[in-house]
Amino acid sequence: MNPYKYEFPDPETAHDGLLCYGGDLSCDMLLSAYYQGIFPWYSKKDPIMWWSPDPRFVLFPEEFHIPSRLERFLRRNESLSEKEKFVFTMDAAFRSVITACSAVDRPGQDGTWILPEMIDAYCAFHEAGYAHSFETWQNGNLVGGFYGVQLGSMFFGESMFSLVPEASKCAFVNFMKVFRSCGGRLLDSQVYTDHIARFGGRNISRSAFLRLESNYLYDCLDQDMASFFSEQ
Repeated sequence: MNPYKYEFPDPETAHDGLLCYGGDLSCDMLLSAYYQGIFPWYSKKDPIMWWSPDPRFVLFPEEFHIPSRLERFLRRNESLSEKEKFVFTMDAAFRSVITACSAVDRPGQDGTWILPEMIDAYCAFHEAGYAHSFETWQNGNLVGGFYGVQLGSMFFGESMFSLVPEASKCAFVNFMKVFRSCGGRLLDSQVYTDHIARFGGRNISRSAFLRLESNYLYDCLDQDMASFFSEQ
């Protein structure tokens, strides 16, 4: 699969983050977009819109920290019964995770941007080996998680959901520990969220993001994350 099969306009020319619209959600186009620092985001009645925001909200693994209350919660989790404790997996239920993310009510948003065609497209991207999900289970039930795209030593976070308190946060913490230990260099959260800010996320300029991306996309992780999860 050619990551530069489709050439987008220069991301630095995006106005208020919106770069262009049109195209499709094929694996080739998604891969080309991510390699150029661009991602799709649009509503039901809109054409496919492609974005490159400035500033870009990111989290460097070396700046990642766990809020003290959540750290205490995670320590307690280890001593819970098998029915109560959280169990974490990778790529065990991708379609279920992205579908659950599409159903989350988000303040200030009318409906969801994770439309049925977006779900199908990212499921195909997952089958191609680029999109991944991270799940939290409790007593055999999927109770939280998130999904995104991993390229080189970068991870592009897309969306998360929780059905019980702390489920998505715990999945994220577990992911970041694995990502950091496997040599991950940068998490892209696209735009500011209070949630990621609590873990150390911060804004950098679009220019700085594109420079970092041009290096990290061609790095390899020191260890495959999936093998790390299988060892847990």
